[in-house]
Amino acid sequence: CIMSDPRNALEAIGQLPDAEIDIADAALQLARVDMPDADWEAARAALSLLAREAVAVAEGIGPEDLAEQAVALQRLVAGGHGYRGDSETYDDPANANLIRVVARRRGLPVALGVVWLHAAHAAGWAAHGVDFPGHFLIALAGAGEQVVLDVFDAGRRLDARALRALLTTFEGAQAEWRPDLLRPMGSRAVLLRLQNNIKLRRLRAGDLPGALACTEDMLRIAPEEASQWREAGLMNSRLDRVAAALRCYERFLALLPTGETAERVRAAMDELRSRLN
Repeated sequence: CIMSDPRNALEAIGQLPDAEIDIADAALQLARVDMPDADWEAARAALSLLAREAVAVAEGIGPEDLAEQAVALQRLVAGGHGYRGDSETYDDPANANLIRVVARRRGLPVALGVVWLHAAHAAGWAAHGVDFPGHFLIALAGAGEQVVLDVFDAGRRLDARALRALLTTFEGAQAEWRPDLLRPMGSRAVLLRLQNNIKLRRLRAGDLPGALACTEDMLRIAPEEASQWREAGLMNSRLDRVAAALRCYERFLALLPTGETAERVRAAMDELRSRLN
């Protein structure tokens, strides 16, 4: 059974087209790798219940009724199930692990975003992540419009003024609005942003092997992500795993053979080969 080994499940997800990824299930598999002893089946049952309730609240709300969709999701996810941003212990690694997020009903913006997207997709609504600087958001989309919600703040709806205020919070008073700030993210990109939180915390704690393991799991679900192959190469190199570093750099060059970064990677490979001699 594929469920018996979460890493096998991640590799299977890595072969899927983005539109076919079940975002909550994928995040659960990542959480199982991260915390093997946590009760993932309880989390799965809670997410199944949330999905069933989302189907029920969606009745009578059309695909274009974005404002109604937003209110229904706010009532269900934040109201009924009590999901909130964890501003007290924001840097707790549990906030990026979906099993712990479901158990505590608290998490980082992107981990909460997975829960909200899971509910919205179960309801049959078009929803996607938004890779906003410093703060993950979600958007409901339809009829050429979108409604942007801050899942960290109980799904508060953000109008243009609120979005500009949020931007200045993260980029300073001089921040300029750019059209790409609300660009939709695919499921794979959301999952990578979720894992990146864990990787950065491990790097800050000086746990390079742990950060590398996290990167390797990111590559299981996103084997075409060139920048992650380069990072894996750098980490392997720093850990003196020369053959592994060379393999990672080769994968990077297969995906991005030209340009400045490719030249730097070739130079790094030459230096590694000289270590082998």
